[in-house]
Amino acid sequence: MSEGQAGHANFVLPLLRPGMRVLAVGCVPRRGGGDGRLMASLGTATHPLHVVGLDTDVDGLRAARRASELAAVSTTDFAASRASELAVRSESFDVVYAHAVLDRVPEPAVVLAEFARVLTPGGLLALSTPDWGRTRVKPRTANVDAALRGWSMLRRREGGDPAAGRHVEDWVRQAGFRDIRSRARFHGGADYRQLARTIESELGEALRGSGESMDPQLASAARSAWMWVRGGQGEVSQCWVETVAVR
Repeated sequence: MSEGQAGHANFVLPLLRPGMRVLAVGCVPRRGGGDGRLMASLGTATHPLHVVGLDTDVDGLRAARRASELAAVSTTDFAASRASELAVRSESFDVVYAHAVLDRVPEPAVVLAEFARVLTPGGLLALSTPDWGRTRVKPRTANVDAALRGWSMLRRREGGDPAAGRHVEDWVRQAGFRDIRSRARFHGGADYRQLARTIESELGEALRGSGESMDPQLASAARSAWMWVRGGQGEVSQCWVETVAVR
């Protein structure tokens, strides 16, 4: 639902120095598998550099690993791990980068504590976090509004926060990080109808899993998303908050 993870990591690349160890948490796109572009972008930013990509999507990790091998990027490794319980040693990374992670977890404070644990003293935290409340969608019809409202409600029920970007700086400060810098950036290029299809699919999955206790609000939002998909082309400019802080 965006222009790609590699593009979102551009603000991280100037921070990288030879010899650093970088942990990329949530390195697999939410849908469509791992295309390897994020890890290739990080892994070739400078030399020598060692990048470890973590995600819970085993199939996506496998695809990302193959893509890195085909691109002859030998500075990357991959492993399955949850963000709330990172499968790495304490104080073992110089940079932790997480894209679209804090909006998907029920307890951001737990995840940020893990990021602090695995960073070396003085290590850098870099976060790319969406704020769907500020995302610009054109044309923004009644069906688009209804689909987005229902999808945001579903995300909150699942324990996430689609507007996490507006809170991330406070969360990072409360986690004990310092020298926090944060800015909002709008990323264009997302496919208008693909966004609608993704929302329609996620709402449909939730409805199918609800059995006889179907939520009428979600059902109505799913119908609106169905209409959105068939309503022609448009534009999406998604709001992402880029945050850098020091452990």
